[in-house]
Amino acid sequence: MGRVSFAGDSQRQTASAQEPRVMPESMSFNRALVEKYDRPGPRYTSYPTAPQFHGAFAADDYRAAAQRSNQSSSNQSNLEHPAKPLSVYIHIPFCKSLCYYCACNKIITQKTHRAVEYLDYLKREIAMQAELFDRSRKLTQLHLGGGTPTYLTSEQLGDLMDSLREHFNLDESDAHEFSIEVDPRTISRERIAELRAQGFNRLSFGVQDFDEQVQEAVNRVQSEQQVFDLVAAAREAKFKSVSVDLIYGLPLQTVASFDTTLAKIIALRPDRIAAYSYAHLPERVRAQRLIRREDMPPPERKLELLELTIRRLTAAGYVYIGMDHFALPDDELTVARANGSLQRNFQGYSTHADCDLIALGVSSISKVGDTYGQNVKELSQYYARLNEGLLPVHKGYRLTDDDCLRREVISALMCHGRVDYAPLEQSHGIRFAEYFSDALQQLREQVGDGLIELHDDALVLLPQGQLMMRSVAMAFDAYLGGGQQERFSRTI
Repeated sequence: MGRVSFAGDSQRQTASAQEPRVMPESMSFNRALVEKYDRPGPRYTSYPTAPQFHGAFAADDYRAAAQRSNQSSSNQSNLEHPAKPLSVYIHIPFCKSLCYYCACNKIITQKTHRAVEYLDYLKREIAMQAELFDRSRKLTQLHLGGGTPTYLTSEQLGDLMDSLREHFNLDESDAHEFSIEVDPRTISRERIAELRAQGFNRLSFGVQDFDEQVQEAVNRVQSEQQVFDLVAAAREAKFKSVSVDLIYGLPLQTVASFDTTLAKIIALRPDRIAAYSYAHLPERVRAQRLIRREDMPPPERKLELLELTIRRLTAAGYVYIGMDHFALPDDELTVARANGSLQRNFQGYSTHADCDLIALGVSSISKVGDTYGQNVKELSQYYARLNEGLLPVHKGYRLTDDDCLRREVISALMCHGRVDYAPLEQSHGIRFAEYFSDALQQLREQVGDGLIELHDDALVLLPQGQLMMRSVAMAFDAYLGGGQQERFSRTI
């Protein structure tokens, strides 16, 4: 297949990319190219990204966005086009102990009564948010993150679910996607069964590494037997998906030690595996200053660990979904990736249609219609806003037409590994090659390095470019100038 010519080429080629809208099944690891493109850049859980959010966007703007979304949804509310569904994210900020690597918004406390108070305010916010959205819109997607969601007792979590059921139209079929992040140190086999009875059908276990020395270096000691027992309990309880989180690049990790961890994870056979690159930024993340500098692996070690992870997981039959995520061939993520229905949001990849995302709790970020809205980050501010009867949204962003177009391009690239021009040209009234001429010019280097192919009708990510998809997406980001790029972690 030929490539599209750039300005200055003597002849315009007419090659097309009329192939199935799927990413290549294989992927390639080229150490030199990985090192070359390992630059700081966004993860694109949103576009525009959080640095563009501003205080001029407030609760009134969020309410207006919800109203527009309801109107749009009501226009489609019939048997063929049901009202646009809803997704809810709830942030539980509490943890009983500090994991030194963690950069999340969390509160370390053994005082469990603080969760009682927080739950009371969460229920207030649930009621206020639910009033903004038409009752006909089903809540099909729910995710609890943290912090440690299982910091809440079973009774408290049941109370939270009851509040959601009271105020929202929950999809009670098992087709919903209700997930919760689990710290294995905080939960029992019996609690796993209780989570299933409360409506959750997906679990994500934080493992990070099984090596005891690594666990001690990051202050997160947990036995592998705990994890194996809990995963077995999840299977017995008929959870539809079990995911495990790993982190490579942690202190004291070696290729040999992480290979042992990977072997144990492969034996465990979770449905999904997320292998995240550890970003060591002690100047920004106070907890990371507790990690001894001499324990940190050299930069080349991370690439060795990444290469090992890809080789071991793909050899074991896992499919690379993109952005750190692997899944079994029959998993819903893999199927969605193949049929073109894969989505991406603040929680990562999803199989559900593009929902309006309502975020509850401190620091959480909503996506409603053409807007993003972020709640206050401090607990005291969160309580104060709700005591005044105000939504705790304190900043956000409303997308322009250009933002919406670029968001679609970046999403297509990261979910499907290709960008087909015709649908974008039809829906936005543009000619892709003209509108994005600067971006396509920037991508000449990636074309030459074999990361992508540019055709007259599509941009296609090649197997060698899958690990570098963030750097490709950055060419379509209109906000990366002025040194803003340095605010992000490295892309690989």
